[in-house]
Amino acid sequence: MTADPAREAALSTPLFSSVIRTASQDRHTEAEQAPFMNDLLGGRFGVEAFARYTEQLLFVYRALEDSDALLAGDPVAAPFLSPELRRAAELERDLRHLLGEDWRDRVAPLPATERYAARIREVAASWPAGYVAHHYTRYLGDLSGGQVIRRIAERTWGLESKGDGVRFYVFEAIGNPAAFKRAYRERLDALPVDELEKRRVVEECRSAFALNNAVFADLGTLFPASA
Repeated sequence: MTADPAREAALSTPLFSSVIRTASQDRHTEAEQAPFMNDLLGGRFGVEAFARYTEQLLFVYRALEDSDALLAGDPVAAPFLSPELRRAAELERDLRHLLGEDWRDRVAPLPATERYAARIREVAASWPAGYVAHHYTRYLGDLSGGQVIRRIAERTWGLESKGDGVRFYVFEAIGNPAAFKRAYRERLDALPVDELEKRRVVEECRSAFALNNAVFADLGTLFPASA
């Protein structure tokens, strides 16, 4: 039987979703080991630190989701714009619970959060594949590690299970998260861009993690490690 070089090459080429995950693993580990997150998830901060973290997320997700209309017809980004992922409304509900009815008057982005949101808006306006990099790093993380944060928050600060305060982490419209994540990765693997563009997307994923980690650093200045 004659070997098919094209088929063998295809089988030996790693899936793009695997390439992204491997290339950004070190940045992901940095996020997990950030002093602010270590102390937050270790129960060494009060609920005010959790509220401030939730507040910063709102500005990031507004930047992501305000761009949906702009990218709705784009062949690269549009396949990822699943309405069941949208989180801004849930974050607003959480902040109302955590901060009170006047929460809108009490929230403000930290400098690192402003830079993060600005970068998301920049790529949404000029580089759809770069937007996909940010979409991936946020939403697939929410569906995975975010569930650990939810359970810790419920236990540490007495928040109702899957209730207000942790709605951000509850994807009620996604019945099977594992299947959803699998389909999402398949869309990544089929991203209609060339290899050079894929390398740029990988670097933007790494940048997205770095921007996120900078937010943790800013939060750390407000809530010193092991305080």
